[in-house]
Amino acid sequence: MQDNSSHSKALVLGGGGVAGIAWATGILLGLEEGGVDLRSANLVIGTSAGAAVGGQFTSDVPLSDLLDRQVDPTRQVGEMRPNIKYGRIIAGVLAALLVRKDTQRFRIRIGAMARAAKTVDPAVRRDIIAQRLPRHEWPEMGLTVAAIDASSGEQRWFDAQSGVSLVDAVAASCAVPGVWPLVPIGGRLYYDGGLPSADNAHRASGYGAVLILSPVGRSRSGGLRKGLRSEISALEREGSRVTVLTLDAEARAAIGRNVLDPSTRPAAARAGLDQGRRAVPEVLTGWG
Repeated sequence: MQDNSSHSKALVLGGGGVAGIAWATGILLGLEEGGVDLRSANLVIGTSAGAAVGGQFTSDVPLSDLLDRQVDPTRQVGEMRPNIKYGRIIAGVLAALLVRKDTQRFRIRIGAMARAAKTVDPAVRRDIIAQRLPRHEWPEMGLTVAAIDASSGEQRWFDAQSGVSLVDAVAASCAVPGVWPLVPIGGRLYYDGGLPSADNAHRASGYGAVLILSPVGRSRSGGLRKGLRSEISALEREGSRVTVLTLDAEARAAIGRNVLDPSTRPAAARAGLDQGRRAVPEVLTGWG
């Protein structure tokens, strides 16, 4: 899937809950309105919420319609508010952090926590993912989404050649451990592909231009998170032109602290649209 041409382009869509989906949709429309040819991307990389955005963006549904589905209550997907057992999640995460320097062992411990968690009916959750996606077939446009094997801790990338349905692939990528149920694929259980990276920008290695939309890419202090900085630096050392957009102040205020709250979608989408329009000159410089 890698294209080493200096003219090749990769669009990286990071995780960030239902609010992140709405924000990224607004960003994409704002950029498109400003003349950024996003559909010239050779590869679209989706992780967690970004997998859902990728599935939507690579369909033949106009971005204006996708945005309307975020802001119009009569067209919104009936998202669920998770009943999160914070004590169990914290205990599981603390156990995983003891081995955080070993990425695979860290993921295995998170997987164990996810298997033990009591969440919603998997069939109900899968139906919500299916409703998010305008089309249930893999697109012609190159799309790949990340998930993690709960038992082995290995990261897996699903695409049109993987033999896995788009709905199952996106559902697996969106299965936040401890919050949403694990997703069975081929006799294995999978969860959210955003560990340890919510963006997986490293997957864009070898592409000439890389645009990263990262809803959770900034810390509370305002700087880029260490992992994202590292991924950007690695891409730039290889010669990639990297542009990264994260939540600006208006978007952070619109979303608040809970990116899983469905009620944030209209405000997040509108904030993303405004931010995308303002970011056009910056993105055109790197993307072309």
